[in-house]
Amino acid sequence: MERKEILYKSTRSDSAPISASQAILKGLADDGGLFVPVNIPALDKTPAELAAMDYRGVAYEVMKLWLTDFTEKELRHCIDSAYDSKFDVPEIAPLKETSDAFYLELFHGATIAFKDMALSILPHLMITSAAKNKAENEIVILTATSGDTGKAALAGFADVKGTRIIVFYPKDGVSSIQERQMVTQKGDNTCVIGIRGNFDDAQTGVKKIFTDPALKEEMASHGFQFSSANSINIGRLVPQIVYYVYAYTRLLKDGRIKEGGKVNYVVPTGNFGNILAAYYAGRMGLPVGKLICASNSNKVLFDFFETGTYDRNRPFILTSSPSMDILISSNLERLLYHVSGDDAGVDGRLMNELSRTGRYSVTDSMREAMKDFAGGYATEEETFEEIRTVYEKDQYVIDPHTAVASAVYRRYKKETGDDTLSVIASTASPFKFESAVMKALGQPADLDDLELADRLSEIAGVKVPEAVSGLRGAEVRHKTVCGKDGMEKEVRRFLGM
Repeated sequence: MERKEILYKSTRSDSAPISASQAILKGLADDGGLFVPVNIPALDKTPAELAAMDYRGVAYEVMKLWLTDFTEKELRHCIDSAYDSKFDVPEIAPLKETSDAFYLELFHGATIAFKDMALSILPHLMITSAAKNKAENEIVILTATSGDTGKAALAGFADVKGTRIIVFYPKDGVSSIQERQMVTQKGDNTCVIGIRGNFDDAQTGVKKIFTDPALKEEMASHGFQFSSANSINIGRLVPQIVYYVYAYTRLLKDGRIKEGGKVNYVVPTGNFGNILAAYYAGRMGLPVGKLICASNSNKVLFDFFETGTYDRNRPFILTSSPSMDILISSNLERLLYHVSGDDAGVDGRLMNELSRTGRYSVTDSMREAMKDFAGGYATEEETFEEIRTVYEKDQYVIDPHTAVASAVYRRYKKETGDDTLSVIASTASPFKFESAVMKALGQPADLDDLELADRLSEIAGVKVPEAVSGLRGAEVRHKTVCGKDGMEKEVRRFLGM
């Protein structure tokens, strides 16, 4: 059966649509908008057919529908190159059952966070896209990270021919292990810079650099072009749809649900990309029940789903779940576009209002179109309590981000009585946030981070992941710190412009 071609357009204008490979290469639309599909494709295999496949098979069946200008050979090569021995379990994304829920473990890749699920394949999609479009410029990956995207992108793009990668992170806004993973990254084409500011400052700075037409022209004259590894890049988002489909098919295969039975997904959420991928899975025809958006104390998304007003004018709170310490959730823009009836004019006005005033409100009809979403949040105290509770009940150790989602789900179920089978996205290994986890478990937390890893290993009954043990004695290679106004200068310095 011939596949329908899927093209991509900006959320902010009605500019001519482009192919998937062109959207992956560009990363961000010229008008500052995000690329969205003109039509959302439908699954052409039943869940029962997908249940007979392994992760790579499911990945191909999902991704072929979105990346229609990739040949089967090209796409399968990208998938096989990504989902290999870099993952420490053959299932790639196993489900762990506890007494209260299923946890979808998305942290078995090279950097022990869910970002590996997409950033293991993005470099291959990017290089294939460059070849397909006869791109002659060197691709410069420019990204902001709240902790996990940075290392996963660095690991994916390190020493990849024809690319360079620059990562900005909030100097005092990531965990010790997260920072150590980034600043010890090898690869002559890698650059890591701490900024004196928070993630939103880093993300805003990156978007400003991306959309500067004069800089874009100057870059081209030096043989460079920007692209992104953040989930603003559709090539980052599409691979994330896969694991929600995969989780459903495993439950079906194991007889935990019947075909057509709905599943709730609970997702710890910062930039909104991970839960948006679950939304897209539902739009493709996967039987999705509620999408439960879990926030930490930076509960801008919870307030949005409660009131219909998005307001980032509030204190920025540093928490034990730093990847969710975000007040500008970029991927929410894609959802706004869809629930407005794919109206770029509406989306453009809302984004302009956000830029000018820091807030916007959506219409009642848009709120109605988001009725499948439920919001919840967990305080720091509730997050730590959830880590303890899950460990005491099931001897299962979860990280603070997963704990936020777990606590939100526990409250949601109590308040609604909804007993639909639910899958919690477990987005990071507890070893990535061992100080917070040990503190939550009532253990000494003032040890060196690698000593903490050894102690946590004993408590959890799990071997210290290579991503952590491999840091012992690793050389710090990236030491640059700048103010948020110095980001463009550092980009120019690294590129020799």
